[in-house]
Amino acid sequence: MPDSEERLDEATAVERLNVALSRQYRSALQYSIVASSLVGLEVQGLASVLTAYGDEELSDARKLVEKIVSFGGEPTVEVAELRYARGAEDALSWLVRCEEEAIEALQEAIEPTGREGRSEALEHMLEHQIMRKQRQADFLQRALSS
Repeated sequence: MPDSEERLDEATAVERLNVALSRQYRSALQYSIVASSLVGLEVQGLASVLTAYGDEELSDARKLVEKIVSFGGEPTVEVAELRYARGAEDALSWLVRCEEEAIEALQEAIEPTGREGRSEALEHMLEHQIMRKQRQADFLQRALSS
């Protein structure tokens, strides 16, 4: 059994997971807003990719809610700031910024995980979400580089 310094700090984990969850909600909604509002022939191919990203974001939000509740916490219902941008470059740049903030929040949620089995499972889940979100941010950066 891990000593107290290596055990999951549930209260801190819930607090940090809720910060990440607020940004996760935003990601799901922001991808949907951008996917459905981009205009112009040159960006229409992005819509289905962004819609798929939004679906993955919503799935990850559910996982965060499940984890928060399993630790005895209450999931936030607050959504981080949303924006509408008419231009594709502004919209995609905002998505990149949103993903960077969400990745940072997920990374910060890893710290209180400890070394118990459930701690390792939480850390692995968060790392998987970070990896997926970073892949999306990289895609968006490449799209902006054209």
